[in-house]
Amino acid sequence: MIERKKIEVFEDLLVWQKGMEIVKKIYMITREGDLNRDFGLRDQLRRAALTIPTNIAEGFERASSKEYLNFLNIAKGSAGEVRSLLRVELEIGYLEPEKHQELNRDILELSRYLYNHIESLKKSVAIIAEKGKR
Repeated sequence: MIERKKIEVFEDLLVWQKGMEIVKKIYMITREGDLNRDFGLRDQLRRAALTIPTNIAEGFERASSKEYLNFLNIAKGSAGEVRSLLRVELEIGYLEPEKHQELNRDILELSRYLYNHIESLKKSVAIIAEKGKR
């Protein structure tokens, strides 16, 4: 059996760590080329990427599981926004197809991690609620 590390702070969360990796990659690609000069698209992409780990962190620090779930859903929505913006970059020629494929794969993986984390938390909340009824 694999022993899991106890989650004590949001930095321990794999979804937060993956979100930070996405932020770093987005900042790296927006430093160069046409995208660096397209301030609107560059800034929107950066903000969308930044909201993923920051919403995970903010939700984790909230007092209730319900609030945490809400922030996780917002983070997942931001992951979709990043995917959409990356597609725009590809379509207008700011991003090479290979780079788009790599980033899209990474953001899809993060979306799956977020989905799994959300579902796991929902189950935990349901179990706790059921125990409270007894």
